[in-house]
Amino acid sequence: MAMAKGQPALLVLADGTTFEGLSFGAKGTTVGEVVFNTGMTGYQEVLTDPSYCGQIVTFTYPELGNTGVNPDDEESEKPQVKGVIARNITYRPSNWRSTESLPDYLIRHNIIGIYGIDTRALTRKIRSVGAINGIISTETLDKGELLRQVQSAPSMAGLNLVKEVTTREIYEWSTPTDSHWNFNTNNGETSQEGLTVVAIDFGVKRNILRRLASYGCKIIVVPADTPPEDILKYNPDGIFLSNGPGDPSAVTEGVSTVKALIEQGKPTFGICMGHQILGLSLGAETFKLKFGHRGLNQPCGLKEKVEITSQNHGFAVTEKSLDAEVEITHLNLNDRTVAGLSHKNLPFFSVQYHPEASPGPHDADYLFEKFVNLMKENKGQ
Repeated sequence: MAMAKGQPALLVLADGTTFEGLSFGAKGTTVGEVVFNTGMTGYQEVLTDPSYCGQIVTFTYPELGNTGVNPDDEESEKPQVKGVIARNITYRPSNWRSTESLPDYLIRHNIIGIYGIDTRALTRKIRSVGAINGIISTETLDKGELLRQVQSAPSMAGLNLVKEVTTREIYEWSTPTDSHWNFNTNNGETSQEGLTVVAIDFGVKRNILRRLASYGCKIIVVPADTPPEDILKYNPDGIFLSNGPGDPSAVTEGVSTVKALIEQGKPTFGICMGHQILGLSLGAETFKLKFGHRGLNQPCGLKEKVEITSQNHGFAVTEKSLDAEVEITHLNLNDRTVAGLSHKNLPFFSVQYHPEASPGPHDADYLFEKFVNLMKENKGQ
């Protein structure tokens, strides 16, 4: 590991635990909730996923930056993380798609990183005490001062971060998955349906929109605070509830909007934050997980079928709070938390994971087809 490139940097957790390392990316100080991601690939998609807003991400895979970065792999217009923690960093990437090194990319977007620390020890710490606020600094190496700063930062519980990442303008999305990456050959069967989907943007990933477009949907993306009456003006065939950051119970305006929309009986599909928002709208409760689910190999299922899924969330729907009309379709098979919901009588369903992958497996892509079929069945009713 080449350690000569970075200047000294310090990571201090809110409980006083300290890690000394070297800086990469921008210089300065940043505070956020320290979490870990276990994926072995897809770091650029992770960094640009709006669901990571407010968080400092620890990558458990020890090598970061080997394939560089490129514009095609961004899930939003810029990195959304507050900071990056790594074991080893590559300054000279080797990949034909690379247009920039990871350190240069982070410098350009003013994202602070620290490397050269024992990420295994940090991950074990988080698994033991739970996700915890932390601070990274390249400008102040006074542990006491940094501890004071991080202990004054707000907890993720009760924090509404959707307003930080939702679109400011309504726009239409029509770009499908690139043909080189389109693994599902059945998309063409639904490409001429002319279905209109209004996607409520709680922090949507671009690849979710690409998958919906690949299944023949006209997609109108609206801000999270768009009133239900404005959404219904588009006469949508379906409502999509996107992923997003923070505590879902704090997104009260979004919950109120979805409550009003589901009264119309429109087919509704929620992913991640959207899953939690739908659960809350149907009368359920949510709670904060100890250290969340963030990675590419989370097993989910219920009856004789397992999907390996991509996940990124720190909250979950409380099983005991579910109404009798709502059934569990998937459980996270690691900890038995709720990973999928469906209404028994109405066309609403949701999953806690990311069926669009990017990065991750494609086991659950069929859920987009399920949404399209629900819209076709209910069209004109």
